[in-house]
Amino acid sequence: MIWIFLGAPGAGKGTQAERLRGDFGFVQMSTGEMLREAMRAGTELGKTVQGYVTRGELVPDDLMAEILQQRLAQGNTGNGVILDGFPRTVRQAEMLEGILARHCWQLCGVVYLDVSEEIVLQRLGGRRNCPQCGANYHVVTMPPKVEGRCDRCGAELVVRPDDALEAIRKRLEVYRRQTEPLVNFYSQRGLLERIDAGGAVDEVYQAVKSVISRRWKRCLAGE
Repeated sequence: MIWIFLGAPGAGKGTQAERLRGDFGFVQMSTGEMLREAMRAGTELGKTVQGYVTRGELVPDDLMAEILQQRLAQGNTGNGVILDGFPRTVRQAEMLEGILARHCWQLCGVVYLDVSEEIVLQRLGGRRNCPQCGANYHVVTMPPKVEGRCDRCGAELVVRPDDALEAIRKRLEVYRRQTEPLVNFYSQRGLLERIDAGGAVDEVYQAVKSVISRRWKRCLAGE
């Protein structure tokens, strides 16, 4: 069974997917991790990916689809797979339909974590990172004991380049242009479940868990 998580940067896709892994035995497959696995494997496909990454270029849709197909074919998929980061465009969604049809894999649902731009800016703009030990903080939800200093090693905390406000706005612009059309794409297929992701993590999770439980039963029943 395949699940897709959609949502803007900072919507909480990774957080919710991790909790589902514990409660349902799902496996999360993120685009970034699949690319890293391919490069570590040192296969011809991995070497091709490495070339794009080294040059700072986006991995083409066809290549990304092939990586996903190979990863799914490996097994180790638990009770289901959550795709995080693929598809990003309607073209990728159409390619995914072909992959699933060829292998008789079932897309059970698409969870859309809907969150406002204001909340995204608050969440991502408040993140702080320790350049020494890699610890992560948030100025509101998980502040360090001493402002601006890492609890573990005492190093000065920094804002990662992709968490700078201008960088966040650019990421949101790309998301709206490329990924938001997927909302209509999956709505028309009766697969989309829209969830307000602006609340507390536990509240959002209860809504996600309810949706997953309902759709999982339908998939098991062959509906």
